[in-house]
Amino acid sequence: MPRRDEGVVMQENWYVAGVDCGGTKDAGTVLRPDGKFLVDRMIESPSRVLEGPEAAITALEEALDAALAEAGVRREQIRAVGLDTPGPASATGVISRKGATNFSGPAWRGFDVRTALEERIGIPVAYMNDANAAALYAHNAHFGPASRLYSSISAIIGTGLGGGLVEAGRVIPGRSGMAGEIGHVQIPLDGVLEDGQPVPRCNCGLSGDGESFASLTGIRQNLLPYWLTRYPDHPLHAIDDEARRAYQVRTLAEEGDEMCRRIFEQQAKALGALFRIASNFTDPTAYFVGGGVVETAPEFRSWFLARVKENMNLREEQAEAAVIATVPDLDMAGGRGAALAALASVLPPT
Repeated sequence: MPRRDEGVVMQENWYVAGVDCGGTKDAGTVLRPDGKFLVDRMIESPSRVLEGPEAAITALEEALDAALAEAGVRREQIRAVGLDTPGPASATGVISRKGATNFSGPAWRGFDVRTALEERIGIPVAYMNDANAAALYAHNAHFGPASRLYSSISAIIGTGLGGGLVEAGRVIPGRSGMAGEIGHVQIPLDGVLEDGQPVPRCNCGLSGDGESFASLTGIRQNLLPYWLTRYPDHPLHAIDDEARRAYQVRTLAEEGDEMCRRIFEQQAKALGALFRIASNFTDPTAYFVGGGVVETAPEFRSWFLARVKENMNLREEQAEAAVIATVPDLDMAGGRGAALAALASVLPPT
């Protein structure tokens, strides 16, 4: 017999799924109506996005089927599928007409990836971008059943700087799907820049925004070139390849390298400034940080979060209530957030 929970008839034999589409890999998960995930490890497969939309949609279907097989669930038991992809894309899953970093071919421009997957699998598909999906999962994982009582903001530091806003347990996508793009908010530079340091520029064309500091691209293009001038004998001078050099910064920072720690301290200052701006607009309960910068050794992770917190300069009342934490299970956070969006799409509002 079905059981009744908060006025909703819940049956144990139906599920929702989530599929995370990345630049190189796809990963799926399955979620029960009661909020329990049935896939507890990464099941990755090639995303094939460089081969164009047709190949990528086929790959997404295969990733879904792999997750269902892992969970022991049949496709006909799935009520909805959540899909997340990197942006920029609309709130309904239409890739930007200018293209995107991970969807660079002409066929991707203006492509409706949500509808294409829905037509392929014959199951309703709910869409959100990958940062929003990770933000939703972080919020729900932290607050649990009480997630509807709280708000949060997330910053996901990777190649760029993604973000997400969650209010009363639901993602705020904005009219065009661009809400929560904190990476492209310009920050006050007093106390962030060193004397004589050039103002960092972002690939989006802005100067001094969050992503120009707090991202791998920001390290490669802006921070590392400057800090190497301050440390002329640093061993990273011996590496000619800019990308390889930038990747080494985190490893050396974990080991306590002085210059690399100063680079990440500058990132923490920028992130603290972004959160301070957010506090004046949304006054959230929680501030989550995700990405490679926190998927590190515990000592370095704690050090970085402490630097972020001390640079937020919240009002006393806000600081007493604020939570600063990491996005859990980051490799699976996107797919799990997408699955939560799928579940919300089939349950009546509460």
